Amino acid sequence: MALTPEQQAAMDAQLAQQAAMEASRHANQMAIEAKRAKLEAVRMARDTLIENARSKPADSREVTAADITAFAQSLVAYIDG
Repeated sequence: MALTPEQQAAMDAQLAQQAAMEASRHANQMAIEAKRAKLEAVRMARDTLIENARSKPADSREVTAADITAFAQSLVAYIDG
């Protein structure tokens, strides 16, 4: 049995709405994954810089937030590139 034009239009609208919702969900998931990857890059940068600072003399072991941020950004750029 064929659908009436009104039923077909309603079905098409529902499918379009579901597709839009799925695209939105996917975009949100990708944004969350990007933030998670950046957070992991920050953790890795912090751990690496702190570990490298251990081999320096005690008075020159300072690791700043700027150091960690710069290193994390370079890690993210490397991953994205």
